[in-house]
Amino acid sequence: MKKQKILLFFLPVLLLAGGCKKPAEPITKTAFSFDTVIQITLYDPSKEALIDDCFTMAADYEKLLSPTVEGSDIRNINQAKGTAVPVSEDTLALIEKGISYSRLSEGAFDITLGNLIGLWDISGNPGIVPSPEEIASALSHTGIDLISLQENQVTLADPEAGLDLGGIAKGFIADQMKEYLNQQGVTEGIINLGGNVLVLGPKSDGSPYVIGIQKPFSGEGTSLLSVEITGGTVVSSGVYERYFQVGDTVYHHILDPASGYPYQNGLYSVTILCQSSADADALSTACFGLGLEEGLALVETLPDTEAVFITDTYQVVVSSGMGETIPYTVF
Repeated sequence: MKKQKILLFFLPVLLLAGGCKKPAEPITKTAFSFDTVIQITLYDPSKEALIDDCFTMAADYEKLLSPTVEGSDIRNINQAKGTAVPVSEDTLALIEKGISYSRLSEGAFDITLGNLIGLWDISGNPGIVPSPEEIASALSHTGIDLISLQENQVTLADPEAGLDLGGIAKGFIADQMKEYLNQQGVTEGIINLGGNVLVLGPKSDGSPYVIGIQKPFSGEGTSLLSVEITGGTVVSSGVYERYFQVGDTVYHHILDPASGYPYQNGLYSVTILCQSSADADALSTACFGLGLEEGLALVETLPDTEAVFITDTYQVVVSSGMGETIPYTVF
């Protein structure tokens, strides 16, 4: 493994996008879908209608992939009680990718935590920690071995199991938006799905996109450091995104498939930089679950992939390519 770089700060790391040099008259529009704020910036105002197309695309994917939308592929699978459900090519591809990242991370990333996620309901929870019995019951219906794929059909062997693609779907949607915009001749701009940032291609003036990595538990837009990219994606997973607190304990949305509780592994956030936003989405969660040492080791085995880890002592650890292939600045 290449030698890792360690930077020490005594400040905690969200994600927002910006440019080193702003092109003239960019257009930015915002919408809400898939339980997240979507913001798209294009540097050619004449392409504004394409942004609306992307918002429609996000709404369509929500109808397809959300576990809570009636009639979606995922809800149909979860309600099928062990019978086979025909799904779209996109749903099938995303489930296959989720399974592959579960195997790559040895279970740290798991798309079968639907019931456990629903039990915790971190976003709507007023501060009630589920009982050990409830958690054990939900955990007994998890595991990717329960998923069976045959042609265009998905079956859950356990009738009580539940899929949730929240750890990968936003990245997948961002990738689909980029593909569409590129097909329409747009090669300059920024897609931001709730912190999943993806750029459409190099800027025409040659300057990089500057992406800020957020300082945890601080106001939105408060960055600890920034990275400079000309392509690809920057995706963070962190304990500060959705959580509630009881006493001194923070209960956040990144759940440990082994224990059923939110991870308590000394990390505040993990940011992944690579080409595919779906890959970065899954990897940021997987590497968070693996912890600093194992997560960093996994990143170092992957081509064209870099990472920034922020610990709960405010130590910043970056993978070996940071600073060499990806410039960054600490504030």
